[in-house]
Parts: sequence; structure tokens; C-alpha cells
Amino acid sequence: MAGEGTGVEIVFEDDDVVGLVKPSGLPTANAAPGIDSVYTILRARPPADRFIGIVSRLDAAVSGVLVVAKTGDAAAALARQFRLRTVDKTYLAIVEGRFPAPLGAWVDWHDTMLRRPNQRTSELVGPPGAAAKPQAGGTHADSDADDGEQGRPVSAHVRARVVRRAGEASLVELLPTTGRRHQLRLQLSARGCPIVGDRLYGARLPLAIGIALHAACVRFLHPRTEEAVELAAPPPSQWKRKFPALFTGR
Repeated sequence: MAGEGTGVEIVFEDDDVVGLVKPSGLPTANAAPGIDSVYTILRARPPADRFIGIVSRLDAAVSGVLVVAKTGDAAAALARQFRLRTVDKTYLAIVEGRFPAPLGAWVDWHDTMLRRPNQRTSELVGPPGAAAKPQAGGTHADSDADDGEQGRPVSAHVRARVVRRAGEASLVELLPTTGRRHQLRLQLSARGCPIVGDRLYGARLPLAIGIALHAACVRFLHPRTEEAVELAAPPPSQWKRKFPALFTGR
């Protein structure tokens, strides 16, 4: 693996998919010319005509596990799983402020959010906990492929709990069932506990690289064999160096 913040670690690979750990600071895809991304790094491996199918993304500032397709059929099958929300995702975050629930207690957050064209941040529609209202025809924009980029309200759901507290910081576990852009960053910030390092959403505490949000585990069915696959990775070492009390005994 290249140094933290500059490369990716391959944790699973076969003829259909590659599972990897993306470091903070590295875009998943669509980076500016001359800037590395997960896509360009994988595309540069031989053979030269290698297929790379990005079926889910992490913000550049976010670290963690990703699954990438190596064939068109695998890409279609994996994209369907994400679209139908049959992929299980676990995130860890270090947040500021007071998490609005007792230590260890799970809470469910159902919000409505949108992202206006050319806007850097996403926003909530109504107060925290306001569920998306159906649009004309009896449905709302509820596919994860539509994350509100055109200013349409979309639903966002996550289960969350505090794992450990230390001073003004808390280690939080998050189980999202939707995959909206900036969803977890917005939902935490809206409840007074922004992610450490996330200046875009109101954080005060800095982080050397990226923000303290990490995709710790993803579980899906292999697109060809339909066997369960689990990709997992611990959070970046910089978290433990900056907040050692949150990881004592872990």
C-alpha cells in the first residue's frame, strides 16, 4: 500500500470485483486532470483495457472500504444491490458536541435533504426528523441514484449510537440505509455534533487529513456467485493518535 493519504490497499480481489481501502484525501472518481483517484489508480494497472466500474463512492475527505466492479455484468449486479439497499454499511465517526442520545443507545434518524445545483453543501428540508413527503404520483425521489443534485427532496435514514465519549469528542457508529451525498455529515451536523475536521458542516476541531468519517465495513452478495462478501478495515491511525481515549481497550 502507498502511504496514508496517497494510495489504496487491496483487501479482496477476484475476476469480478476488487475490494479496497480508500485513504482520506483521495477522490473516488471524477478528479481534476492530473489528480489521482481510486478510478485512475485501478485503471493504471495492467491490462491497459481493464474495465473499472465505480458502483458506490466515498467523499474525498472520507476513508474506508469500497467495492469496485471489474466487469460490466458485475457493475450492473452491484449497482442493483446498492439501488435496492440490500448492501449493509457500517461507518465510524468522531464527532464534536453532545450526541443526542445516551451512551450505547441506538437512535433512528429519518430526514429529508436536498442538494441544489452548484451548491457545495447539502441541506435539510424542514427540521431534523422531517420525513420526505410523497411527490405527485404517490412516490418521492427515493433512489440512491438521485441524491438531490437537482434540488429535489430525498429521504435519508441512518441508525446511530455513541460507542465511547472522551471530553468534547465522541466515537459514533452509523448504519445508513440510504446513500445520499454528504448524508451522514449533514445529519450529524444538524443535530449539533459535526464530524471532527468537517469545516464545511461547522466543525471546530481540526484533523490533519480529511474528516473523521470512515466506512468500516460493507457487506454484499458477490455479483456472480451470490455468496456473502464482507470488507472491513479499522479507522485511520491518525484517529488513535489524536483521540487515544476513544480507543482504549478497542
